[in-house]
Amino acid sequence: MNIEKIDISVLIPYARNARTHSDEQIAQIAGSIKEFGFNNPVLIDKDNGVIAGHGRLAAARKLGLKEVPCIRLEHLTETQRKAYILADNKIAMNSTWDRDLLKLELEELHQDDFKMELVGFDANELAIAMGLGADFEPGTEEDQGKLDEKSPTICPACGHEFHK
Repeated sequence: MNIEKIDISVLIPYARNARTHSDEQIAQIAGSIKEFGFNNPVLIDKDNGVIAGHGRLAAARKLGLKEVPCIRLEHLTETQRKAYILADNKIAMNSTWDRDLLKLELEELHQDDFKMELVGFDANELAIAMGLGADFEPGTEEDQGKLDEKSPTICPACGHEFHK
């Protein structure tokens, strides 16, 4: 497999791509590319049709990039190409997290003053993964109406307030 730099103006997104990308996610991908570089090539067919990397291509456009790294998958039949477009997205979604290792990695990034928003987790997900603000024990009758009296927990990574 060869990586080619291809002008983004000639790349053709798959019109029936079932995977969607919100503006927020495109911004996240753009932030990732800006911080780490364009490390995951766009996969294309022989006619410059995008097979995988629609979000990366949209982020590249947002960043004003003229070229992106691409790998041509010319060995796929038309049916395989359609199936791979779905499989590439769905199989990645089927994985899970080792919560202990995730917490360790996130804590180390935070200690190194890394911009936590660049790892793709929102503030609530970060707080839960890092063991902050995840106190969901039911309140007692005495607690009723006293929520305002409790002090919030503030996420050290993003500053979001969580109320116990």
